Amino acid sequence: MKKIMFYCQYLSGMGHLVRSSEIVQSLAKYFQVYFIVGGPQIPGFELPTQVEVIRLPALWLEEGKFTVGSSPFTVEEVKAARKNILIAECDRIQPDCLITEFFPFGRHKLLFELIPLVEHLKKISPKTKIVSSLRDVIGKESDPEEEETICNLMNRYFDLLLFHADSRFQTFSDSFARHQEILAEVIHTGFVTQLPKFTSTPFEKLWSEVSLDTVKIVASIGGGRIGYEVLEALIKSSAILSRKLPHVMKIFTGSFMPVEKVKQLKKLAGDRDNIQIETYTTQLLEYMQTADISVSLGGYNTTMNILSTGVRAIIVPIGHEHVDKEQLHRTQKLEQLGIVNSIHPQDLSPLVLSEKIGDCLSKKTSNNSRIFDLQGADNTANFLKRFLNSQTAALSLV
Repeated sequence: MKKIMFYCQYLSGMGHLVRSSEIVQSLAKYFQVYFIVGGPQIPGFELPTQVEVIRLPALWLEEGKFTVGSSPFTVEEVKAARKNILIAECDRIQPDCLITEFFPFGRHKLLFELIPLVEHLKKISPKTKIVSSLRDVIGKESDPEEEETICNLMNRYFDLLLFHADSRFQTFSDSFARHQEILAEVIHTGFVTQLPKFTSTPFEKLWSEVSLDTVKIVASIGGGRIGYEVLEALIKSSAILSRKLPHVMKIFTGSFMPVEKVKQLKKLAGDRDNIQIETYTTQLLEYMQTADISVSLGGYNTTMNILSTGVRAIIVPIGHEHVDKEQLHRTQKLEQLGIVNSIHPQDLSPLVLSEKIGDCLSKKTSNNSRIFDLQGADNTANFLKRFLNSQTAALSLV
């Protein structure tokens, strides 16, 4: 069985980890997979059990700077340790394929460990294929120097680019201006989506003591480092909605929202029993399946959940540090197709949100599996199976 090392580093949220976990689970059907995880542990989030998980000493960003949290080691010590661990694991595993999630289109702050890794791999095992795994929208508008760096890194080290989008929605050429300079083959895999689990948890357990005519609103903001204002506006909108619309809200703040901000939201909700606030749930997909409306940011995984469940959705596309246009770009395209409703962050208010909820309820739910390819994880695994086998066959003829 061929061996794949899959490198995933999430620096601020958890979206990259969620998407990578879905891909890794599919890869494990055909390969021996080693899942390298470089961010902080997330309480309640379960990593795939059928793969070997390699945890690097955690490193992430706060206010644009690396931090190691409460670790007794300094950032520089952790960086040195991570680089050495990656090279040692590479020697131990001797992979047939290395996949780097989002690199080299992002993660340039991690060049200190990624360049030594790919250089070492090229030196000890030049036949090993190096693959980039990339979401549908890169996001930040790269400057000419950064674009040059991306092209140079791709053409020097990478054999393949897996672009996790349906080409009818977004192509790699739409996302990267200098796409013609990339020499590696580009494969559009379809969207990587968590599939709904229609038989898991009964409705009554998810929405205890909620009558059928009560509007069920589920709200989430990914990891929780950004998006507080969306949940604040939603809680405040409850008073406006209550005048004409019986409703219940299930609100998930995300594992990375600071404790003080979670307390502020709970204080704002007060003792209203129709507003329930939790940090994290493993059943978000099931809540979205059974909700009347989803209110969220527009990150990749949340958007995929909207597509796979067909829930009516209101998205507030907020980008990290106000420079990341990923969510805005994705949301605008989906709104043009009539799949989601959106509120620009500058227009967000309790009144606007309450009006948008009322408008959204008049729309039908949709079956987006007929519109888009939502099998991106399985497509990725199937393609890599053919790709790596064909490479082996070609080498045997040499």
